[in-house]
Amino acid sequence: MESDGEEEAAATPAAGRLKGCPELSVEGDMREMAKTAAWSVSSCKPGNGVASLRDDSLDTYWQSAGAQPHLVNIQFQKKVQLQLVVLYVDFKLDESYTPSKISIRAGDGFHNLKEIKTVDLLKPVGWVHISLSGTDPRETFIHTFMLQIAVLANHLNGRDTHVRQIKIYGPRPNPVPHQPFHFTSRECIMYSTIR
Repeated sequence: MESDGEEEAAATPAAGRLKGCPELSVEGDMREMAKTAAWSVSSCKPGNGVASLRDDSLDTYWQSAGAQPHLVNIQFQKKVQLQLVVLYVDFKLDESYTPSKISIRAGDGFHNLKEIKTVDLLKPVGWVHISLSGTDPRETFIHTFMLQIAVLANHLNGRDTHVRQIKIYGPRPNPVPHQPFHFTSRECIMYSTIR
């Protein structure tokens, strides 16, 4: 059994390396965006395709089949604002199938994807949060038609990969357009515009 100091050190990974957390929690001002998207993968084993990534079950997983990089493509019908990618991976269950290096790419389509973030994972168990915000504090989200998640490497030099769940979050839209603040009650919204 680990002491309190060892538990704290395990929960705080080295700079740039993510480990995961057991519970999925996101800020209240974000919403899940991936339900409106078209999903595809570069390869999969029969019965372990895109549906396994989106079924809200941690017992199922997408398993790639083929050479790296392994790709998950998420395409939207219109340009959307995205803030956060959350993956569920489990090194204890999947061992060499667990991703160790992930690249996030965005663009208008396959022809102009640009890498916006690369993340190293250190034996992750749980939900891994990858922020899409830039280095400038004013850049809290990206505008894109397409997001691609590329698994560049696996732990223990594994060939194929397992990812159990993927969630994509964006900012919750303001109910009153062109207003810099959010009204919370129906009465305030009713009186917020001049007729």
